[in-house]
Formats: sequence, structure tokens, C-alpha cells
Amino acid sequence: MQKLLAPREAANILGISYPTLKQWIYHGKIKSVKTPGGHHRVPESEIDRLIPMKFERGDPAARRPYFRRISGRNQLIGRVVGLKFSGLLAQVTLAIGEQHITAIITADAQGNAVSLIQSVYFTWGSGLVAGDTGVVLQNRGSFFSLDARQANALAPRKRTLHTLIPSMYLESGRARFVYGTMGGEGQPQTQAALVTRRLDRGMGAQACVEAPRWVYGRTWGAPTRALRLEGRYGPDVAGELASRGHDVKMAGEWDDLFGHAQCIWLDPQGGLLGGSDPRADGGALGF
Repeated sequence: MQKLLAPREAANILGISYPTLKQWIYHGKIKSVKTPGGHHRVPESEIDRLIPMKFERGDPAARRPYFRRISGRNQLIGRVVGLKFSGLLAQVTLAIGEQHITAIITADAQGNAVSLIQSVYFTWGSGLVAGDTGVVLQNRGSFFSLDARQANALAPRKRTLHTLIPSMYLESGRARFVYGTMGGEGQPQTQAALVTRRLDRGMGAQACVEAPRWVYGRTWGAPTRALRLEGRYGPDVAGELASRGHDVKMAGEWDDLFGHAQCIWLDPQGGLLGGSDPRADGGALGF
């Protein structure tokens, strides 16, 4: 009987994020079986089907160290199958087995930059599609209260609180550091970590993104006052914080609870330095 892998284990082998693998399961792009308890498990044959083969024969486990990782640590495993240029716009298509994932990258020779975050709020947004357009409507209105006595009560021409904060650090009115992350209410903390690591500690763009993170309090809508740390923080750090009164909770070593951050440093001497989060499927690519 072939080995059945837990979704997180399968995602690690494929080099994609856990949420991406879940979407592939739900959409039938990768086959899974359910345990008696209702949990999905991925047959090892599905991993072998998706991973590009460097060797025609031999133990699949022996082949895996040779697979080409396109965008670094814990990133997508595959091959570039398409590259199109239109002015300063580049479209890169990456193939992973039968799946194709496309990224759009833009840059400006004059130092212009864009920080953009797109979100429909939760996996399926409002669950409504605009007519026959295929466009899923967002669900940011869920932050409103239906209690008219509340300050955040739903009312005409009113905006609600939201968590999206695409950011840009300027020097003399020009973009120097462009950064952003997803991550629910934890976004301000992740962004504060990115900019202070770059400006105050002099860390490189990729190092800013890869360094372990923390989240204090509510995020992803879960009410809590715990201080959650990524597993790469040592027990001495966790112990010290607990001794100061924090309710410390340890998370995974590369946990997307702490967001998926991306950043670009526009060097004063010219050139761009990009950082892409190993907790997600992105990549920092230059042309």
C-alpha cells in the first residue's frame, strides 16, 4: 500500500504553501483520500505525478534532492515555461506538473514603485459572483456591526475598519522601501518588523522577510491576547517573555499565521533588491 501524506507534509515536499495545497485538493487538481475521521491525505503517487522528473528511474525519494527550486527556500518547484515582455511589464509562467502559476512583475527605470494588496476577505469573499463575469465580490463589510448603537454600525456612505495596509517608505519624496503583507490584524506588526529590520538593523531585503516573526493578540479574526512566536525563536526567548507576564504560544517554524510578506529596496546607488516570503508561493525575480 502506498504512503499517504498529511497535507502539510505534501505541501512541504512540493514546495508550495499549505493553503495552496488545500485549494488544489478542493478544486480536484490533486487527488486525495479521506480518513475515517474526515481528514484529507495525499497519496505519494500524486506527489510523483506533480514533481518534475530529473531521473526516469529510481526511488522517488532519491530524486527529490535534485529537483530544481525556482525561487529559493521552500518555494515553488517547477520550470519556467513562458516569459513575455511588454515595455516594463514581465509575465512569468511557472509549471508544476499540470498546474501553471502566473506572476506579473513590473518595475520603473525612474524609480517609481507600486505597493498593491488584493483581497476578497476570506477564501471566497462574500460568496457572490457579479452576474456572469466570474468576479467574486469581496466581503470587507463583515467588519461592520448591525447594532446601530455601535461606532462601527453599518450606514450609508460609511467605510469600515479593514486590515489592508500596502506600504511605502520614502526618502526626499521618493520611494526607497516598498513592502506589504497579508496576515489579518497581524499586518501592522509584520510591517513594523520589516521596516525596522531594514532601516535600523541594516538587514537585506530577503533577510527582513525570512527572519522569525511574532504576533500579539487577535489576528485572522481569532480573539486572543496571547503572544505567538514562530518556532525558530529559541526557548530562552519564549521563557523570558513568559517571565514578563506574556501568554506565550509557539507556532510552526515557517508559519503563514504570521503573514506572507514581500518587499523591494530601491538602492540609492541604483538597482533593486527584492525579498519574497518562504511562507508563501511568491518569488523575487529580476530581469
